[in-house]
Amino acid sequence: MSIRGAFLRLYSFLSQIFDYGNTAIEARSIFYRRLIPLLEFGRERTTLDVSKIVLTHHKLASQGPRALQLGGEGDALKPLTATGSGALQDKEKALLAEILAKLNDLFQGDVTDDDQLIYVNNVIKGKLMESETLVQQASQDGKEQFSNSPTLDRAILDAVIDALDAHTTMSRQALDSTQVRNGLKDILLGPGKLYEALRAKGGLSEGAAR
Repeated sequence: MSIRGAFLRLYSFLSQIFDYGNTAIEARSIFYRRLIPLLEFGRERTTLDVSKIVLTHHKLASQGPRALQLGGEGDALKPLTATGSGALQDKEKALLAEILAKLNDLFQGDVTDDDQLIYVNNVIKGKLMESETLVQQASQDGKEQFSNSPTLDRAILDAVIDALDAHTTMSRQALDSTQVRNGLKDILLGPGKLYEALRAKGGLSEGAAR
């Protein structure tokens, strides 16, 4: 497994729950996605065939003067031992596992873990994040008061209806069951971090919650 391929797989996984936006990470993923098909990997090949790669343009940018430390003693650089290792990745995996554990108690039938995760953490949460009313409420109210908001209940119902065509099975179960919708709300406000995401979109941090 190449480090570029590992980067793309990890990026695709984390991008389901985190919007990278217009960042260097997003740019690197686009570059690797275009680069990998041009590289030929052989089972007995010890080097990469880069003959298909053509340099079309480049850009030079000054990063200002740099002071070079020549000589002396310093700590040796530690090598990269695992792609994407770290506390952030572990935290995101824990949140995804918590969401899936709760979702497995809500939906029935032929629904995969990926379907459930995308439905709640991308589709439903994404639609709720578009609501300026929810952004304003989350910015002004405490989490408990926000959880009891009739506007939030109505917004979840509207989001389920909007997602009906793309996610018929889960949407129909959510439409037919108040228990499922309440479970969705619990997940969204818990590991789904909807409240915190809405406050962040409104310019407030989690520490400023009342």
